[in-house]
Amino acid sequence: MREPKIEQVECWLDRLYIGVEDATLRDEDRRKAVEVAAILDEIERAAGGMSRKKALLLVDAAAGKSYVGLLAAQLVFEKLGSSAKVVVLEKNDRLITLTRGAIERLETQIPIECRAGDVSDPAVWPDRPDIVVALHACGPASDAIIERSIACEARLLLLVPCCTSESVPAVARAKEEAIRLAIPRQAPVRRRFIQALVDADRTRRLEAGGYRTEVVEFGATVTPHNLLWRARRCPP
Repeated sequence: MREPKIEQVECWLDRLYIGVEDATLRDEDRRKAVEVAAILDEIERAAGGMSRKKALLLVDAAAGKSYVGLLAAQLVFEKLGSSAKVVVLEKNDRLITLTRGAIERLETQIPIECRAGDVSDPAVWPDRPDIVVALHACGPASDAIIERSIACEARLLLLVPCCTSESVPAVARAKEEAIRLAIPRQAPVRRRFIQALVDADRTRRLEAGGYRTEVVEFGATVTPHNLLWRARRCPP
């Protein structure tokens, strides 16, 4: 039996992004639904336990088509009866246009704001969001999200990185360390070593920034990139 949350996510993905007679979700959309449902569960647990004096502010960073931000509004904050706002950050203008069209098809009173810009740009970030979420932020986007989350004093970061490219800052240092330690050049061995050092660097930067950080397997993932960072800002 499929989980109700996954079925809800599939239904809304169809309504928001397909909605054409005789069209249906592709296999990759159904795989995405599993991951979105899992990250929505993380958001729901976090939001339900947060003390608040104002509306909760969620930032969906490097949002793509904004599956997470839009469905957090529809399926999490509406369910909790929470006063909340969602801010979507995405640099691709075409995807921002798709998101704005999808917002019109939602059935929620939760305000959603689209901001076009790179996640490394401080100007697109709101101050002190309660939750920053990034599901499969590619390459250096994950590192930029870490830095900006620390800088804007986010209460919680939920981060699932994606591919680790040469443009990730820690990769060059990891390669130098691999050479120094004579890590074998076979790709599967060296790639795992480099990825481990990148993951460690990300964790250290969050902890140095004042965040109590858990790194756990994101069991719902259908890609090899299956780690979730839960980073909570420690009280000053």
